[in-house]
Amino acid sequence: MRVGDLLVLWDVDYTLVDSGGLGTRLYEATFSEMYGRDLSAVAPKAGRTDRAIAADTLAMAGIAEPRAQIDDFLAALARRVAAMDGGAGPGVRALPGAVAAIAALAAAGVRQSVLTGNIRPLAALKLSLAGLGEHLDLDVGAYGDVHEVRAELVPVARQGALAAYGTDFDGPSTVLVGDTPLDVAAALATGARAVGVATGSFPAAALEAARAHAVLPDLTDTALVLAAVFG
Repeated sequence: MRVGDLLVLWDVDYTLVDSGGLGTRLYEATFSEMYGRDLSAVAPKAGRTDRAIAADTLAMAGIAEPRAQIDDFLAALARRVAAMDGGAGPGVRALPGAVAAIAALAAAGVRQSVLTGNIRPLAALKLSLAGLGEHLDLDVGAYGDVHEVRAELVPVARQGALAAYGTDFDGPSTVLVGDTPLDVAAALATGARAVGVATGSFPAAALEAARAHAVLPDLTDTALVLAAVFG
């Protein structure tokens, strides 16, 4: 396989970026704006999409017919991100090795984008604040408003990449890189290659148990990242 025929789809949170709780703060502010009261808890987020997280968060908060509210909630969340005008204060940072790993893959001719549970405006904000916007074609990414199930995002990204580059990134020519078993499951369910990175809340053993094709402790060894991606 030529490297130009390879599509790497990066997870964002705790794979490329530590956002310092930005997403949770935005959920709380959006909920308060919409419902006039504080949000007591946000549903588990690791590896999940904003569509799924929002549904469970609204249900936990006692909102009637929470799924009927999801689109309005995500739209309000997007407006709140836009109102930040590219700023979020301190706390958003690239994880060690992320900049070098993305740059090395770009130098090798690999197409790169994101497959993330974040809605696009939030993903773009986090990546920009972390200094990771270069080399990632966000137009062919897949985002958390698309579906509650992460695996359903993979064909969306592949279709976008086919339209943009004229290349069919079927099977293992798509590589998902992420820090949770749900990232791995999304890859396996769609025939993609799965690279786990133990920089989030799941240890390497959990990613290996999920049957990732390769598992890295982090992104600091660029040579190991390239070897994991290329298989």
